[in-house]
Amino acid sequence: MPYLLNLLYAVLLILCSPWLLAGAFRKGKYRDGLGAKLLGLVPLRDSTATCTWVHAVSMGEVSLIAPLVEELKGRHPNWEIVISTTTVTGYALAKSRYSQHAVFYCPLDFSWAVRRAVARIRPQILILAELELWPNLIAAARMAGAKVAVVNGRLSDRSFHGYRRFRPLVRRLLGQIDLIAAQNPLYADRFLEIGAQNDAVYVTGSLKFDGAQTDRDNPATTRLRSLAGFQSRDTIFLAGSTQHPEEQLALAAFRQLAPAHPELRLVIVPRHPDRFGEVAEILAASNLAWQRRSGLQIDGPNPRARVLLVDQVGELGAWWGTAGIAYVGGSMGKRNGQNMIEPAAYGAAVAFGPMTRNFRDVVAALLNAGAGVVVHDGAELAAFVRRCLDEPAFAADLGNRARRVVASQLGATRRTADLLDALVANASNSQSRRAA
Repeated sequence: MPYLLNLLYAVLLILCSPWLLAGAFRKGKYRDGLGAKLLGLVPLRDSTATCTWVHAVSMGEVSLIAPLVEELKGRHPNWEIVISTTTVTGYALAKSRYSQHAVFYCPLDFSWAVRRAVARIRPQILILAELELWPNLIAAARMAGAKVAVVNGRLSDRSFHGYRRFRPLVRRLLGQIDLIAAQNPLYADRFLEIGAQNDAVYVTGSLKFDGAQTDRDNPATTRLRSLAGFQSRDTIFLAGSTQHPEEQLALAAFRQLAPAHPELRLVIVPRHPDRFGEVAEILAASNLAWQRRSGLQIDGPNPRARVLLVDQVGELGAWWGTAGIAYVGGSMGKRNGQNMIEPAAYGAAVAFGPMTRNFRDVVAALLNAGAGVVVHDGAELAAFVRRCLDEPAFAADLGNRARRVVASQLGATRRTADLLDALVANASNSQSRRAA
């Protein structure tokens, strides 16, 4: 089986090589960490402490695991926690956020790479965030005596239907997973239907809620608010995690409303760093006074600039704390939404587009509580912002409802950590017996 997978992966790499090479040369993607990715040359761990290996694919998962990492550190200060990721932006954020831990690129799922990586890390448990089912990696961890867990487990409609087509193979893979901590009962049932073991599946809730900051005066937000020169009289309209054409829609809404509302400020945070330049060109052509986040520390805030482009990675969570009005991007295109929990937790008046399949349960909770608004196009976005400006009580009520929704969903981190504690204890006992 590993050899067939190796062959399949090799064929896929060859077929995708033109696209991969183009990304490497044009955008600098895929070039970093080749030793880890292809050969499993991850950091060599030389201590005998209990080790937890957490894999978080990209920026979203890297942020997601923060409360769980903190919980495990608090419970077990002597444990070693190592973190792997896949994308360049995920790696950069992980290096910044988890500087006290070993951070590395996860090896590709070639048998030789994952076996070497597991041998160098020697984990007692491998934790996979959300849904990263790599057969060779899971098999290598199990062969070394480690337990395997999926945390914040989710199965979207698309993934569920895809896995169900290959249920015999998927059942064999899921049979090697010791714990699946699912976000909700629907996802738990889906895991069971495609072959997960009954005693491995638990409903713990979503870690996304526990990781959300609620204090607008937290140090990171306070620093950014001061850096941008925001005043208490300002109303911040923040469009975050945006993709094309959401920046133009937010800008059009701002242009329409700004003359009558001198207190209005617009902050745009594109989802992907490789679009910073593109969005800067859009702003430059707008004839509006605007400024880059990267220039604030050099030039200071420009009093004339009422539009700010955040061109830094990993700051969106703190910027949401400055917002009174929030539009969560990735929801008017093909991306199927981004995390709307963070602005909701701050008590912002939250809107998002209709394409939010990746956050269906969160959206349902907000809409059922009257704590969010769906906008279908630029006109509806502008109307939403206008109503928030003209009716402060409406915006405040929307924000308070959103904050209460987040508060009602807390506790997933503690429940997940309880289950992981039991797994690590079992893994340590198993590895002791193997050594004897």
